[in-house]
Amino acid sequence: MLARPLFLLFAMAAGSPAVAASVLMISVDGLKPEYVLEADAHGLKIPFLRGLLREGTYARGVTGVWPTVTYPSHTTLLTGLSPAEHGIYNNLEFDPKNTFANAWFWYAQQIRVPTLWQAAHEAGLSTASIGWPVSVGATAVDFLIPEYWRVAHLVDVDPSDALLMAAVSRPEGLLQKMQARLGPYMRGNDPSPPGDEIKTRYALDILRTQKPKFMTIHLSSLDEQQHRAGPFSPQANQDLEVIDGQLAQLFAASRANDPNAVALVVSDHGFVRITHKVNLMQPFLRAGLVQSDGWKALPWSGSGMAAVMLHDPADSQVQAQVRDLLQSMKADPNNGIAEILERDAIKQRGAFPDASFLVIMKLGYYALADATSPLQSEVTGTPGSHGFSPEYPEMRAAFFIAGTGIARHRDLGVIDMRQVAPTVAQLLNVHLPSATQTPLPIRQ
Repeated sequence: MLARPLFLLFAMAAGSPAVAASVLMISVDGLKPEYVLEADAHGLKIPFLRGLLREGTYARGVTGVWPTVTYPSHTTLLTGLSPAEHGIYNNLEFDPKNTFANAWFWYAQQIRVPTLWQAAHEAGLSTASIGWPVSVGATAVDFLIPEYWRVAHLVDVDPSDALLMAAVSRPEGLLQKMQARLGPYMRGNDPSPPGDEIKTRYALDILRTQKPKFMTIHLSSLDEQQHRAGPFSPQANQDLEVIDGQLAQLFAASRANDPNAVALVVSDHGFVRITHKVNLMQPFLRAGLVQSDGWKALPWSGSGMAAVMLHDPADSQVQAQVRDLLQSMKADPNNGIAEILERDAIKQRGAFPDASFLVIMKLGYYALADATSPLQSEVTGTPGSHGFSPEYPEMRAAFFIAGTGIARHRDLGVIDMRQVAPTVAQLLNVHLPSATQTPLPIRQ
């Protein structure tokens, strides 16, 4: 039975049978574990997250995927596999001719392996999702409002794009009916605090009216605040305090549906302050590897790293030219290159399976790949970013879980992001065949 006070949560009677729990998994984009583990040091008023730390099981850090960016990471959280295996290699698709208008990996059909949504749906469990990356067209989600946009900035959005969001939501008519009760949904993607407020309002409605057995929600405003002002900035801290209240509401609604519900707060990556930008495209242009009428080799930015794609991966002459170019770039410390990986090493890390090289940046050196920016530039202010090697502790994501049968105040240490999906599958009592990592020891 659940204890009545908010943070005397999720106590389990001894000997209670192991049955599938209702699971609510909320991603707070960019949540570094230190926000919760060191809340006092940062002056944070986050009673709900602190309650999960006290009453549940948690990780001191989650080692993420290559690159540590949003879309590959969220797909790993759903599948238990690395990007090279699940097919979502980066946020944006590789676009050598710049003809895709900044197309992201939006579509669930691009995921090549089974997801938790599919496993739950096939087991007869009702599913729901709001704002989760790579969810457009996810037919295994019964109640779906995906993350999707036609243009990047809301000020440029055609008002009729509200119809676009309705068209990609399911079931048919869901969003229109909800808007009649709740007010307008965002037109596209709004990573601001008001956008998270809208997602929370809509998620609460789905929890109360549809009572899904498994629900995923993506709150993205903390990521945006850290990109603008850096981790632990006043803006980021204030935003997380608002998010903490949203989490409390969402988990209360989930428990109202099922007193035995289990709640997870996860994240996709950490954050670090950016001090320099390095445009890797410039040397490729000067070397003639990229020309107006075609390309032989191109960098594909993953923020804190960049894959180098060859037009013909079997062209040994171009491969040798690129290798020499990259090594000469690495030799200049101003370029901020920490390491250059080749195919076998890239494969071992589960990243960019079609890349010939992977350029790993030093912390704080952000990799660009455009035709106009200078090779090197210092960054003013305190903006932050991610995408760096998951081997850097600064890139570690978060994991907090509480609920019926979950051990209280258990410290898991540092875990692998690929363990989250099989752990959730075990809670739901469903089969996720592709995931091979061991579920986490979260039980009492």
